[in-house]
Amino acid sequence: MSFGPPPPHDPYGQPQNPQQGHGGYPQQDQPPTYGYPQAPQGVPPQQGYAHPQQPGQQYPGYPDPHQQMYAGMPPFAHWGQRFLATLVDALVLMVAYLPVVIGVAIGADPVSTFLSLIGVVTVIGTMIWMLVQEGKTGQTIGKKALGIRLLREIDGRPLGVGMAFVRRLAHFLDSFACYLGWLWPLWDDKKQTFADKVCSSVVIKG
Repeated sequence: MSFGPPPPHDPYGQPQNPQQGHGGYPQQDQPPTYGYPQAPQGVPPQQGYAHPQQPGQQYPGYPDPHQQMYAGMPPFAHWGQRFLATLVDALVLMVAYLPVVIGVAIGADPVSTFLSLIGVVTVIGTMIWMLVQEGKTGQTIGKKALGIRLLREIDGRPLGVGMAFVRRLAHFLDSFACYLGWLWPLWDDKKQTFADKVCSSVVIKG
């Protein structure tokens, strides 16, 4: 006895279940996705990966490296503050050099020779002390008086004694072309001299 038409057969002789689609998967179900999201039905497949950003835009979750470099860093010290700090340091060295001046004024005798020796030692010791302080804390006597500090550009930490010494040597670049490098902070975005650019250092307020 027959209760309906026989199930249709495909050309290859396999019975076709109306509840199944191609490949034997039920129409209500989809093949396993193995953890990858599938596109909704009716949406044409995309070729490759769609770029969510427009040209020139920053990827989400990746901060701008230039903004990250200066995040939280105080404002840069302007040229006037740097000049006054250098002037104060020069005045300190002049005071330390006074025994030499006095010794020369007295004349050629043991007392003048002793005073000159004391003056030379005092000047050299003061220069070394200020170099160490600038490398470890970012401040000489003049910078501390003006409320500014020398730091590394990349992370805002002190340069270290060795790099502070290299920066002192690099100041000869600032003296070329009518001392143009010393004036460069007047219009530079980061208020840097040529020596600062070579050593990747900045002078900030605070």
